Amino acid sequence: MRAWVFGDNVDTDLLAPGRYMKLPIEEIAKHCLEAIDPSFAAAVRPGDIVVAGRNFGAGSSREQAPAALRHLGVAALVAESFAGLFYRNAINLGLPALVCQQAKRIRPGDSLTVNAEAGEIQNLTTGETLACEPIPAHLMQMVRDGGLLAHLEKRCNTTSS
Repeated sequence: MRAWVFGDNVDTDLLAPGRYMKLPIEEIAKHCLEAIDPSFAAAVRPGDIVVAGRNFGAGSSREQAPAALRHLGVAALVAESFAGLFYRNAINLGLPALVCQQAKRIRPGDSLTVNAEAGEIQNLTTGETLACEPIPAHLMQMVRDGGLLAHLEKRCNTTSS
């Protein structure tokens, strides 16, 4: 999985620009991060990982921000810190978001493997192993289930049988 690296304070308006909010997610995603990297939406590949500094996802609580990343196939988010509402929106959509104080050690294009449950990132390019805060078990189960709605549906179907 290839790393796409961004800086601090990447806000939701950069991830899902407000002027596109009335469009379907497929169209919003085409504009994801275009103000920082105009090639991102066209070049990102399923399984790639977005890495950032502090306060990733700040700004409005629009669900379209993590939804655009998920639609583009981003497999995980890694940042020094996340805005709280963005973090939960990502998890609620089944997109793992890992807090990693060593995120700035990752360079653009590095090949990574992420173990969200263990809170570990293997940088296959440098050979380093970076420690992250593990995603809490109940939230990790939600991610494994495909997000909040799928998680609730699964639980309701299990208990009603």
